[in-house]
Amino acid sequence: MNTNTKAKDILLDVLTAILAGLVVGTAYYFFQNSNGFAPGGVGGLATITYHLLDSAVNWGILMVAFNLPIFVLVGALVNRRLGFVLILYMAVQSFVPQVYEWIGVPPYSLATAAEGDFNILFACIAAGVVSGFGFSLMLRRFGASGGTYGIAALIKRANPQINIAYVSFIMDASVVFIAFFVYGMRVTPVICTLLNLFSADVIVDKGLSGIKNGYRFEIVTTDPEGLSQELMTKLRHGVTEMTVHGMYSHEERHLLVCIINKRQIGVMMKILKNHPETFASFTRTREVFGNFKRRG
Repeated sequence: MNTNTKAKDILLDVLTAILAGLVVGTAYYFFQNSNGFAPGGVGGLATITYHLLDSAVNWGILMVAFNLPIFVLVGALVNRRLGFVLILYMAVQSFVPQVYEWIGVPPYSLATAAEGDFNILFACIAAGVVSGFGFSLMLRRFGASGGTYGIAALIKRANPQINIAYVSFIMDASVVFIAFFVYGMRVTPVICTLLNLFSADVIVDKGLSGIKNGYRFEIVTTDPEGLSQELMTKLRHGVTEMTVHGMYSHEERHLLVCIINKRQIGVMMKILKNHPETFASFTRTREVFGNFKRRG
């Protein structure tokens, strides 16, 4: 990697961490901190501590106190560059709510309480959706989105056999369990925390699947030329041909592979009906790399 490419790569890392921090910090200020529920992971533990201290300590300070030691260890023991971007991400995320507070922008609960239409469930969903977008930015770029990952990475370094998914589940489950007792042994904060986690996970899943997805068709046929020409003419996507051997008939067949957009499935089905000797199956492709442009 030459110097210019490396510099651009580092700049993109920094900009991604800053943008993700802005998004997540915005979600925490407007929808979470003032509405009596906690997110998952290490951030959730910091929020619960903030509630226990009755807001006596600044929330941003608690976020730094909980996450900074973890990210420093990640930088020292796992990956120095990753540790740096996680610290930057956490610093921006913690500072953004303070900026909104200094400016005097009211959070969601305060902005809507006077109108009488405030619903905490809306806050949970909004927090999950907005923060989930920020998490997905971090995960797509770095494969990490917070303190839970840092703990999991450190544990896995000490014990490579452990499943990181278990660590994440235990952290989130712990926050849900603790939230019940911290927020007055009420069910509502627990439901809110679960709903927030679910909303964020859905958005993260959508973000990681990418916007450039499609459907992969695998078609077994005895007329590869005729079918391929029709597919390329009507769908304007390339077709890959492979020779296969049928174990039932012990005859040679041809397997065609074609990736199309969702809106083209109907056209594909009509084409296949014109070739009754074909057998086809398709699966959703979560991400398509390279040239996926329609030809012609």
